[in-house]
Amino acid sequence: MPQVKPKKALGQHFLTDLGIARRIADTLDGFIGLPVVEVGPGMGVLTQFLLEKGHDLTVVEIDTESVGYLRSNMPAIGGRIIEHDFLQLDLGALFPEKKFCVIGNYPYNISSQIFFHILQWKDQVVCCSGMLQKEVAERIAAGPGSKTRGILSVLLQAWYDVEYLFTVDEHVFNPPPKVKSGVIRLTRNNVEDLGCDPSLFKTVVKTTFGQRRKTIRNSLKPLLPPGASVPESPLVALRPEQLSVEQFIELTNLLSNLRAG
Repeated sequence: MPQVKPKKALGQHFLTDLGIARRIADTLDGFIGLPVVEVGPGMGVLTQFLLEKGHDLTVVEIDTESVGYLRSNMPAIGGRIIEHDFLQLDLGALFPEKKFCVIGNYPYNISSQIFFHILQWKDQVVCCSGMLQKEVAERIAAGPGSKTRGILSVLLQAWYDVEYLFTVDEHVFNPPPKVKSGVIRLTRNNVEDLGCDPSLFKTVVKTTFGQRRKTIRNSLKPLLPPGASVPESPLVALRPEQLSVEQFIELTNLLSNLRAG
């Protein structure tokens, strides 16, 4: 069967370097035995190494041409190909009550959305690794004080230990992207309860980063009860990228107490 033609609309850049594909597959070596979901396998360059390692693999691919290629060329996957949009997939129904891992060479144009989607199943997804645009990978891994730190950094780091593993150059793809790529790994931490209202925590993170050039004192005002003053805390003099997850939790509890009256 002929090679699959990369589709710009799907953000497809097919990895051609087998050594890098193997290194990405290696990121799940500590989780052999758990089900693995590969997002966007394309022509299976990563898939072949995941199968070689003996993972219990299911692949999710939205591109009909790629699905046909995989069925013809990688019969070892068998019926474990789901032709679907990963962002619309109910992962909880795929593996009811089971822990599992997610991996992929993620499409650049939806990589952030993929990680927001994975957060919905944080209690089941024990590891998530793979390759995405270097800038986005660095942002996810960015710690307090980094100018690249953002909403996704904080929300993911609340529940996962994030590692930036290595950088991948443009020339190992077809077609070559205009940017470098980065490989990261997220491993579920031991947090089961943030110690604050999780919905309000998310709102505080999104609201403050929505006005990231302002100090917390100014960006927090829309969330205050009518007539309430900004809580007294050294945190409100900072900007959102300076705060750790723990400090965002503290800020959320201060706001929660104000709202409770």
